[in-house]
Amino acid sequence: MKIAADKGQQAGKHEVKHNWLKQNGHELLELPLPVGDYIEITEAVQSVIDRRGDKLKKMDFMGVVKVSVDTKKDLQEVVGNIQGKSHARFRDECILAQQNGIKLYILVEHGGKITSLESVKDWKNPRQFLYERKIRKEFGIPKGTDFQTEVAELKSHGAKIVRGPTTGEELYKAMVTMQEKYGVEWVFCDKKETGKRIVELLGGISSEKNRQYFK
Repeated sequence: MKIAADKGQQAGKHEVKHNWLKQNGHELLELPLPVGDYIEITEAVQSVIDRRGDKLKKMDFMGVVKVSVDTKKDLQEVVGNIQGKSHARFRDECILAQQNGIKLYILVEHGGKITSLESVKDWKNPRQFLYERKIRKEFGIPKGTDFQTEVAELKSHGAKIVRGPTTGEELYKAMVTMQEKYGVEWVFCDKKETGKRIVELLGGISSEKNRQYFK
């Protein structure tokens, strides 16, 4: 399969998946992509590349790209995309894909027990520990007591407590909303499997050679 990787990706952070793709017979080119990080270079896409040459711009692919895969290194990055400073950019990309008939898969390379959208509910945000430690110290909450109960009690007496980091439950609900509203699809994998998952999602498992990787 001939695959285009977005040339806007940060250098040096994608070697594992890119090496897997090259080692397993897939040709990888860097091109400006309208949405996502990876697309298949179909005949229609190749014709745009040939026609535009060095004048190629990402919007030239609108109308010929049908599927794109966007990768996220972990759930912490997803938090930033949905509830952080990069929310507007991420939302606009989802809308752009939706309006132009592009199926956008968002492949989260978190690994471990995060294997489905449902499993995001059980995610423990690593920032929660630091937050709890700070609040316990600030308000004199004893160690060993239930943190949420103590915080609720303090708030009932008028204490102003800064909101904590996003929980797994909150992130799950936000991701479901994005999926339902914009038609994106969340997919999950371990980092060492990202390359073959990209091929699978782009539809490149028709040959016997590729099919063996997805048994």
